[in-house]
Amino acid sequence: MPVGFGVLGPVVAWSTTGVPVDLRGPRHRAVLGRLLAARGRVVPVTRLVDDLWEDPPAGAVSAVRTFVAALRRALEPDRPPRTAPTLLVTEGPGYALRAEPDAVDAWRFEAAVEARPELDRLEAALGWWRGPAYAGLDEPWARAERARLEELRLHAVELRAEALLAAGRAADAVPDLDAHVAAHPWRENAWRLLASALWRAQRQADALAVLRRARDLLRDQLGIDPGPELRRLETDILQQAGPPEAPGVWSTVAAAYDRTVSSAAPARLESTVDLLRGLAVGGGLEAARGQRLATIEAAERLGDPELTARVIGGYDVPASWPRSDDPAQAAGVVAAAARALAALPPAAPESVRARLLATIAVESRGTGDPRGRAAAEEAERIARRLGDHGLLAFALNGVYLQTFERCGLAPERDRVGVELVDLSARHGLASFEILGHLVRLQSRSAVGDFAAADEHAAAADRLAARHGRPLVGAFTGWYAALQLAAGGAPAEAAYRSAADSLRGAGMPGVEQGLLPLSLLCLRLWHDEPLDLTADGSSDGGWGPYLPWVRPLLLTRVDAAAAALRKAPDPPPDLVQEALWCLVGRAAIRVGDRERIARAHAALLPAAGELAGAGSGMLTAGPVADHLARLAAAL
Repeated sequence: MPVGFGVLGPVVAWSTTGVPVDLRGPRHRAVLGRLLAARGRVVPVTRLVDDLWEDPPAGAVSAVRTFVAALRRALEPDRPPRTAPTLLVTEGPGYALRAEPDAVDAWRFEAAVEARPELDRLEAALGWWRGPAYAGLDEPWARAERARLEELRLHAVELRAEALLAAGRAADAVPDLDAHVAAHPWRENAWRLLASALWRAQRQADALAVLRRARDLLRDQLGIDPGPELRRLETDILQQAGPPEAPGVWSTVAAAYDRTVSSAAPARLESTVDLLRGLAVGGGLEAARGQRLATIEAAERLGDPELTARVIGGYDVPASWPRSDDPAQAAGVVAAAARALAALPPAAPESVRARLLATIAVESRGTGDPRGRAAAEEAERIARRLGDHGLLAFALNGVYLQTFERCGLAPERDRVGVELVDLSARHGLASFEILGHLVRLQSRSAVGDFAAADEHAAAADRLAARHGRPLVGAFTGWYAALQLAAGGAPAEAAYRSAADSLRGAGMPGVEQGLLPLSLLCLRLWHDEPLDLTADGSSDGGWGPYLPWVRPLLLTRVDAAAAALRKAPDPPPDLVQEALWCLVGRAAIRVGDRERIARAHAALLPAAGELAGAGSGMLTAGPVADHLARLAAAL
């Protein structure tokens, strides 16, 4: 096996035995990357100097020769002294890297894409990417190569989707294509493939909605009409009859259940919980939530505390957003769970008690109630002692939702996500495996590790497609907009598209105010005007975020100062760092030194994070930048 090289990510090399080569410093990596980009051609020393330094120092030529000598020792450690190198060679005025054609991941990738290989080969080739090409190198030649290879990667993503469609696996193509168009909304071919995949997956209405989104975006942002392929596809879909009616298995089984199980049987209530859980994860979250309290109240009327506990604790629907969609209902569930806990007989199974505790932890999220954290920890201890995998996953969901008492806790949440993914994958807990990937998406985004976050978004989408979890796409769609924003690309159109995906999803706790808050955070980060009245964001449009937004948007400084004094501290949730940044900026504006100091103290534990990016949805930029402004104002 020859020496191997990787540029689809940071520049790396592997020895003939597959061991990573120590390339020493960043200049060494830059020299190696530049020679690899030359594809075996000679690069003169003078060109290397110009490509490494904008303003070359004295002795730059000698430095390049030193870097090359060190690279030669690292790449050919067994070469006898005073023998000519065979890999990194000197030719004429410069150097060339004589790597084997299959030894460089980018070269293999280009060859694979040009050959339009089978699906398995395409998926393998896309798997060679470890991050942006030539990551960490910002010289002009590296930026040009990065852009060229990224365009080729996007083409490969679309070739893979075409291969899935050709193989009759349209549903498998949808999640990745959905994320693809959100991240790259100007690619008409991507929109065509997504609409085609939805159509072939018997989702005609969704396919037409995608084509409408594409048309609106192209017209509004670029001032152009969709191309002939998109128009032709829309016509074809409109002329196609709807999908055939599914077999009536559900109706048959439901009728048999009605005939067999007495309406007064306790089993009816537990079956109802199973039905509500399936309804919630299958996309009917609002409908399931509407019946949950009624089911609990019916169980309480029967006077059997253990049955009531099973009915309450059986609704183990994963939750990834630390604010309830219905706070009043959540409070009612917590109260019922507390009553059931107090009434449970001593002989009741520990698992029943632990599910009540996990329910309290999940449903008290975002309230600051100290019972929530204690309940989560106790449920986790019981689940570990019992070795109950499903119970442990539910308990870890509660633990995750209780890790927001201060800023900067993304690493703690990441540890929960790691265990959730591993535990759920080993024991077939699909819903909690998806939750684990979403938790890791959030926590890796918080620290700017978007390469890892991308992997978790893709994994969540694949699992969602396989197991029928349509709500997952709302979160990964928002993540795609966040990634654009964090990378400095125009993101407003992607945010608006993501907001469309939330409407009617039954998640008002996530949806309310999120779009205008995302846009405000972007403008705050880039010091752009903060008046968002043109977006239709009246007071009602800000949802729960209005108290922290109002002091920034009021024109009069005295009115802004009064609004800031009325604003409470941001609540413990996924956007608290972003809200503290709003508080800090407003405090600087009005000269409120006490609030400046509080914002600085609150944000300090998150100094290494991107403000708000832990939500997986929005960001106000590096927390460190906000801390510097606050420190300067103190």
